[in-house]
Amino acid sequence: MSECRSPRPVDAAVLVGGVALMTALALWSRIELRPLEVAVAVLSVGAAVVQVRRPVAGAFAATVLAVLSPVATPAATIGALQAAWRGRFRTAAAVAAAGVLAHLLQWRWYPIPALEFGWWALFCVVSYGALLGWGALASARRRLLVSLRERAERAEAEQGRRVAEARAAERRALARDMHDVLANRLSLVATHAGALEFRPDAPPEKVAMAAGVVRVGVHQALEELRQVVGLLREDDAAGAGGPVAVADLERLVEESRAAGQSVSVRGGLPVEVLPPSVGRTAFRVLQEGLTNARKHAVGLPVDLVLRGGPGAELTVELSNPLPSQGDAPVVPGGGLGLVGLTERVRLAGGRLDHERGEGRFLLRARLPWPM
Repeated sequence: MSECRSPRPVDAAVLVGGVALMTALALWSRIELRPLEVAVAVLSVGAAVVQVRRPVAGAFAATVLAVLSPVATPAATIGALQAAWRGRFRTAAAVAAAGVLAHLLQWRWYPIPALEFGWWALFCVVSYGALLGWGALASARRRLLVSLRERAERAEAEQGRRVAEARAAERRALARDMHDVLANRLSLVATHAGALEFRPDAPPEKVAMAAGVVRVGVHQALEELRQVVGLLREDDAAGAGGPVAVADLERLVEESRAAGQSVSVRGGLPVEVLPPSVGRTAFRVLQEGLTNARKHAVGLPVDLVLRGGPGAELTVELSNPLPSQGDAPVVPGGGLGLVGLTERVRLAGGRLDHERGEGRFLLRARLPWPM
């Protein structure tokens, strides 16, 4: 890592002002004031100014001045701290070693009578070692804070991307709803239209009733298509509807019976309103199952089983006999309904099974039902 950016103007002013104050005090404490020491003091403050933008260069300059006079010691030590904080560790270690050497040489011209050279050398090594460690610790903390800030920014950007993906996934789910909703309505319309086609000699009241069912079914299909398209146009679509009541499931069964489909219901649910995600998914499973039975098993009875409760799971099971080889479905299917339904149940945390065996088709959905 190269030298980091310069400190803020306030920090730079504090740095230079502090070095200038300590240099002035060191100069004031000299018993005999010589011109060389005054010049070293002025140059030391200049070295502190250089440390604002070039900490290593300013530290080396102050270290050289420290050989000539103790008044440069504040600038040299602060420079070593700046080099360790804002520069590479190896470079800062070199600055610290140069500072120790400079103060050992300083002893030759400015010895301290009350202190032996060995203790002075130990003091210099310990002092510069502490400055080096302090600066390195501050540098590591600064890099950690920068890293955490960058990670937070990336996490925020990632969260935004996930929200966008969640919205896109929900819009795709709403697009799949178009198949579920319209297939149910149009299969009812196709059933009654087929009755009109194959029974042209039916009584007028039967023809009128079938035509009314076709008209109402087409109108409802258009309304539901308009609702789904409206949801797809919303940027902040967060769901596919409100809570689903058990009465909604019963209404779906009654609509199928009104279309001539034989549906027997076994079991029951202990509540009146299902949790939103569980209820919507169960509604789509039942809707798709009844629609497929009307399309591919015309006139054959459907057995429906509903059971479950909070804290366990909700089971929706539909079964019907398989049609004979000569029977053709009223409405051809593309086989995509069960694919989308399987994905919907999986996203809800459940499992969807469908199989053919022993002359029957079985569709079973298991959905987790939270407390």
